[in-house]
Amino acid sequence: MVLELNASDDRGIDIVRGPILSFASTRTIFKKGFKLVILDEADAMTQDAQNALRRVIEKFTENTRFCLICNYLSKIIPALQSRCTRFRFGPLTPELMVPRLQHVIEEERVDVTEDGMKALVTLSSGDMRRALNILQSTSMAFGKVTEETVYTCTGHPLKSDIANILDWMLNQDFSTAYRKIMELKTLKGLALHDILTEIHLFVHRVDFPPSVRIQLLIKMAEIEYRLAAGTSEKIQLSSLIAAFQVTRDLIVAEA
Repeated sequence: MVLELNASDDRGIDIVRGPILSFASTRTIFKKGFKLVILDEADAMTQDAQNALRRVIEKFTENTRFCLICNYLSKIIPALQSRCTRFRFGPLTPELMVPRLQHVIEEERVDVTEDGMKALVTLSSGDMRRALNILQSTSMAFGKVTEETVYTCTGHPLKSDIANILDWMLNQDFSTAYRKIMELKTLKGLALHDILTEIHLFVHRVDFPPSVRIQLLIKMAEIEYRLAAGTSEKIQLSSLIAAFQVTRDLIVAEA
């Protein structure tokens, strides 16, 4: 017998004292083995509910086993963690994601291009649920799932946009680069954090001298930290452009 609950919906102490306690306390007469309680997104449960669950686990350990699925282990109280065996699951590889995505695409009869499939896998970062959510949203919004529609639907900057931004920062003067990037951000609703993440990948591909690349990455890390702290995107964009223009001047000086 299996009881499966989504703890993000039913996360209060009442659900532990009600359905879970009732399920765990009843014994099966004609069936052997353990009963299983599966709590998905258990990290969303309140602290009182987790404490109550701990007592239920201790009391009915003879006939019931509990499976707690969570995104953040730190949100599970230590007393509950100590009574469980931990299994950590990493992000899925593209080799595992693509066949499943293709199965869903065939069953739902969604029109997906090859570059659209690559975009789904790239933006989901190994999260199958995120990949399916992006696929559904893009299909409903645009009908056809291509690289451009996927990036547009998620509000993520296109590779061509990132290439343009890099070109402006390295080859234009400060004022022109700032104006063009602000226009692009406003037009496409891009977040500076997403732009910074994509630029970081490009920095590793561009043939910068090692010392120059190190200094640039340090500056980008500082900008990302300040963005996470809630600072102004306009000021941090200015700082990002300045960092690249200093990098350009250093390369010219070393040449």
